[in-house]
Amino acid sequence: MRKFYCGIIWSAWLLLLPGYLLAQSQRITGTVTSAQDGLPIPGVNVIVKGTTNGVSTDANGKYSITAPGPTAVLLLSSIGLVSQEVTVGNRTVINVKMQEAVNELTQVVVTGYNTTQRKDITGSIASISPDKFKDIPVTSFDQALQGQAAGVQVTQSSGTPGGGLTVRVRGNTSISASNRPLFIVDGVPVEDGSLSGRDFGGQTDNAFALFNPNDIESIQVLKDASAKAIYGSRAANGVVLVTTKRGKAQKTTFTADVQRGITDVVRRPDLLNATELLDLQREAVTNAGLDPDKLGLIKGVTDGQNTDWVNAVLRKGVYQQYQVSTQGGNDRTQFYLSGSYRNEQGVQLNNQFTRLTGQLKLDHKATDKLSFGTNLTLSRVLNKRVKGDNFLDGVYSGAVKSLPYYSPYNEQGRLYVPTDAEYPGFPNFNPVAQALLPRFNAYTVKLLGGLYAEYEILQNLRFRSKVSIDYNNVTEDQFEPSTTAIGGFLTSVGGQGYGVFINTATSTFVNTNTLTYNFQLAEKHQFNALAGVEILERTQRSGDVQGRLFPSDDFTYISSAGIVDQGGSSVVNNGLFSSFGEVRYSYDEKYLATITARYDGSSRFGQSKRFGVFPSASFAWRISSEKFMERFRFLSDLKLRASYGFTGNERIGDFQFLGTWSSVTYSGSTGVGPSALANANLQWERTRESNIGLDASFFSGRLNVIFDAYDNLTDKLLFAQPIPQTTGFSTVQGNIGKVSNKGLELTISTVNLNRAVRWSTDLNLSHNSNKVVELASSEPVFRGYQGNGVSNTNVVLPGQPLGTFWGLKFLGVDPATGDAIYDDKNGDGRITPADGQVIGNAQPKLYGGLTNKVSWKGIDLSALLQFSYGNSILNFSNQTLLNSGADIQNNQTRQALKRWRKEGDITSVPRYVYQNTYNNYTSSRFIEDGSYLRLKNVSLGYNFPKAWINKYKVSNARLYVSATNILTWTRYSGPDPEVSTLDGSTTAQGIDFFTFPQVKTLIVGATLNF
Repeated sequence: MRKFYCGIIWSAWLLLLPGYLLAQSQRITGTVTSAQDGLPIPGVNVIVKGTTNGVSTDANGKYSITAPGPTAVLLLSSIGLVSQEVTVGNRTVINVKMQEAVNELTQVVVTGYNTTQRKDITGSIASISPDKFKDIPVTSFDQALQGQAAGVQVTQSSGTPGGGLTVRVRGNTSISASNRPLFIVDGVPVEDGSLSGRDFGGQTDNAFALFNPNDIESIQVLKDASAKAIYGSRAANGVVLVTTKRGKAQKTTFTADVQRGITDVVRRPDLLNATELLDLQREAVTNAGLDPDKLGLIKGVTDGQNTDWVNAVLRKGVYQQYQVSTQGGNDRTQFYLSGSYRNEQGVQLNNQFTRLTGQLKLDHKATDKLSFGTNLTLSRVLNKRVKGDNFLDGVYSGAVKSLPYYSPYNEQGRLYVPTDAEYPGFPNFNPVAQALLPRFNAYTVKLLGGLYAEYEILQNLRFRSKVSIDYNNVTEDQFEPSTTAIGGFLTSVGGQGYGVFINTATSTFVNTNTLTYNFQLAEKHQFNALAGVEILERTQRSGDVQGRLFPSDDFTYISSAGIVDQGGSSVVNNGLFSSFGEVRYSYDEKYLATITARYDGSSRFGQSKRFGVFPSASFAWRISSEKFMERFRFLSDLKLRASYGFTGNERIGDFQFLGTWSSVTYSGSTGVGPSALANANLQWERTRESNIGLDASFFSGRLNVIFDAYDNLTDKLLFAQPIPQTTGFSTVQGNIGKVSNKGLELTISTVNLNRAVRWSTDLNLSHNSNKVVELASSEPVFRGYQGNGVSNTNVVLPGQPLGTFWGLKFLGVDPATGDAIYDDKNGDGRITPADGQVIGNAQPKLYGGLTNKVSWKGIDLSALLQFSYGNSILNFSNQTLLNSGADIQNNQTRQALKRWRKEGDITSVPRYVYQNTYNNYTSSRFIEDGSYLRLKNVSLGYNFPKAWINKYKVSNARLYVSATNILTWTRYSGPDPEVSTLDGSTTAQGIDFFTFPQVKTLIVGATLNF
């Protein structure tokens, strides 16, 4: 019996012991932030000193740990941070600010649905700080990426304000699907590319121009499979993560910023004046055996007027931007609120971009376990567009081509608007009238909003749910009066005006739910696990209507049109259902591993091919932590990385796997007929990615080097596969072909001086080798413009990169005859399209940027040099402006003065002969070296001494001057080597067909903090 009672007592004691011990212990929660900028720091080790009880801070810098009592000491440590010991005492909430020891290693990096410190990264991620573009008048955040990150190629297609940009991460992976990266803003995939219903001669608007770049906290570019496979079927082209500013637990502060400046084109085309052009035209007509006087080409008469049409349609634009923001809060609630106004007067007449934006971020900690918040971005843009580029009635293109013999104004000072009878031949319309008279207004409203809640279920086990929406509405109001080319003498219904009204609404709804768990085992084993489910639904509704035959030019809306016989409407839906997971492991911060997988289901594919798995794995070895490296005291960090995985591309349009029907008209009757063949096996493109990298930091962060080498292969290309036309169709959408991208990337950051004068340098270099490995056949697939003498200007061909130019090989000018000599490739004695061949490609061999920053006392100076080397440009404008007399209805470039004139002349410009097209075939004569080095940005600022401004309750005052696109060194003969007529095109890139050049800006700005 005694033993029985003893057993009961011991059992009760064992049951009560945990409760007793728990009563003696304390649960500690808190947040670890940076002492430098107040931002939360993830991945910090928090250990109860003298025990193996430890955790690590989560993505928001939060931690939760159980301490044995008031005398317990918390040890906080992380590579790159100064370790701290904190006595618990009677506190239950302990927030810690930690000092940085090595800046680069402690930088917080967003890695998808999580964050970490740069020291713990096992993949390839490029980070761009807003400090790099805060003084520069960039319109959109993708423009801010230019020249700033290795492996990221950004090309601004033209100088139109709010215009499109091309962004490529590690090359082009697709022929017909999108090659744009996936852009994520505050966790929401946002609309990219163009929002408008129509392009203007190949040029589009830019959806990212709706954001205010000054609201951005950080930009991360995920480049390899380890970093981006968490986004699965949308990640093959890279992922750009944009995080906007949020509130801080600090006293409320206010910031005001003002910028004003002027803009102008970087360079004007070098064209002939009236006398030079008339001499050239007379020579061409004479060489053709005709009398120039009978064609109205009379010296002293025809050239009596000399109009510089380019100057007539251009002006110096005025740029202005004003913005205010406030942020602050306490341990429970933080907020950020901003508003901005931007107005950019385009360099072309009547071209203007106006933007209003507002942003609100609110975070609240309701309890120790529950927190929630919201973010809201609202913007409105008015884009006054003008026709441009390859439009036959484009403003800039028309000015470049127009003959200088005519004036834009008549004797009464009114715009002269010719009729077809007065001016036979379309190129002679009035470009000034085309700029001033039509109305091309695009009104865009954007709303990006989200709500989130986070709850700590168990210690360091957190659940987070967020719902977000990205809504964009574009209304395009266009009217061309009867005094314009389209609204007038080229309209087929009497020349009484032409109007278009388009409305497009696009919304993307996203619900993301994640579960994260951070824990440590035996002090040195650190785990970070994440699992999630995401639902995405996108809907686009659009409608348009066209009207003609208006009663007068005073009635400009469709309701007044006499004929309204064209228009349409549509609705398109697509969605994704995804689950994903990630596990990170670290042993003693020396051996790191990350395993990621995403399971995606897309409505864009048939049921049998709708779902796919996209896994990745990466490993890193911090060599500098090994004992045998201790003697190398100059080495702060040395890490070797390797990754392998798969990503996908599903952005090809909607429901192309279906056999679809559409309305058709036959013999006056309306019915339905098949429009596309079904392919139930259609699936997303897949990219196999491998990457090896090396991160090194020397001399306490004074020198940092990042090197990456990658080998990516995309197969199952989404491509319109040719089929026999006896089927009633010419193509069927399928998965055929392969494209490879191999490359090297190098980033070097140095602090050259760090005394009274601080001087730092950032260099990034990238080389990418792109190649079409395989197609359905070895036959060329032509793309681009229809050329003169060949099939098309561009070709997709196995063994060649995307963006390859196709044409005749120009061998020079025959000194005896002055005629062009072409390579007779097939040896049949004739020059025909069958002699077409590869004549160049638009892919650069090397591109990058070099930034230097110098500061001394309150003065700071920064400069960015951006370059591209080894790419070719097809100067397609010169087929009109250097046309060897094939057409005398256009002005000519000054290169025409180098033409062949007499026997024995050695030149590369053939003789001019009226209506002779042979010398003007599309050939390598029009291919030029597109390499350039550009002084992209320069900024000079002065921060006023605090002793001067503190008495006015101003914490910081800064005055600065900034300039962009100041100087360009290039061999390219056109106005600007950084152009692309077909904005965003992959297969027809690098074409300059009357593309409006970049603009240079000079601004003065002031910033106040109080």
